[in-house]
Amino acid sequence: MLILHDNVESGNAYKARLLLSLMGKEYKCIQYDVVNGETRTDEFLKKYNKNGRIPVLEFEDGKCLAESNAIIYFLSLGTEYFPNDPWLQAKVMEWMCFEQYSHEPFVAVAKFILTMLPENTPRRAEIPTLHEKGYSALEIMENQLKENNWLVGDHISIADIALYAYTHKAPLGGFDMTRFPAINNWCIQIEALPNYIKMF
Repeated sequence: MLILHDNVESGNAYKARLLLSLMGKEYKCIQYDVVNGETRTDEFLKKYNKNGRIPVLEFEDGKCLAESNAIIYFLSLGTEYFPNDPWLQAKVMEWMCFEQYSHEPFVAVAKFILTMLPENTPRRAEIPTLHEKGYSALEIMENQLKENNWLVGDHISIADIALYAYTHKAPLGGFDMTRFPAINNWCIQIEALPNYIKMF
């Protein structure tokens, strides 16, 4: 059986959980306390991920694949979650790069600071900048989804799954999502899919 090395608070790990569930695949999760360094032990670094991060997907033959977008890309190959057309494939990857460089570093980090760190952490000083850049990313998504049901093509893809993970929890990072009706409708579509599972 597939094993997902996981943390329930991680949107990156949730991407893998959500896709595995939507695909109806059996898997089990092993939880790690990332704040207290459980993914930085010698055993974890040697056996699962030299970078000391989750998620890691462990296969039945013992092979391990890290990085959330690499995991969902691999799982989606040959399925309805990754298009056949080369141009649409490239557009999916474009959105996934956008998620990693223009969205996750701001939307996810704001959530982490406000929900995982003490209230008196000096990192709260980062929130205004994180909000400014996070709102810019959300506006790009909003403009795409105003005219399209999905980020790429006419069916949900791993681009949607990658961006849904932290977007739907953006209020936990202090983002006002009432500003984004198209994103909210898109979230409702995803949450209505068969085998959808919640993050928490």
